[in-house]
Amino acid sequence: MTQLLIVGPPGAGKGTQASRIAERFGIPTISTGDIFRSNIRDRTELGQQVTAILDAGDYVPDTLTNDLVQDRLEQADAQEGYLLDGYPRTEGQVAFLDGLNERRGRGIDAVVRLVADHDEVIRRLRIRSEEQGRSDDTDGAMRHRLEVYERETEPILAAYAGRGVVVEIDGLGEIDEVTERILSALSERGVVAR
Repeated sequence: MTQLLIVGPPGAGKGTQASRIAERFGIPTISTGDIFRSNIRDRTELGQQVTAILDAGDYVPDTLTNDLVQDRLEQADAQEGYLLDGYPRTEGQVAFLDGLNERRGRGIDAVVRLVADHDEVIRRLRIRSEEQGRSDDTDGAMRHRLEVYERETEPILAAYAGRGVVVEIDGLGEIDEVTERILSALSERGVVAR
């Protein structure tokens, strides 16, 4: 069983790297952003709530996100491990995930932190917005999400750093290069793909 997190500012390449790493480890990638976007696309009640929140550049409240993650981690494909992308983002979510993992009998093996220059992140998000037509990738929303990330998400890294599980990775460069950096750093920690 392998339980991983991937964190970094919006546009740092978390989604791309998460799917590549999860495939190598044979575990599902669980992206709260993808789950929210699918609800938005399907115009569910949750999707309508999330649309208003994301359009303002804010994050979805912990209680809503926690319930969604708990439900997803209870599904059969996540029983042998997971890679969480976009969760936890707050100290409250860290505590909630700790409780879930305690019941699972295993903690987080590693937290992959992608580090990327803010100007490069904004450039990537502009491209993504144009390619995918994402309403949550306006310049104002992007800058606001980076500010929220620094204010709310960065502190969770201190909690995981205290546990000795954070692996910092330069998120800039070719996709394959970044993947190899991640796999190498995980291997050095004893977290090896099957």
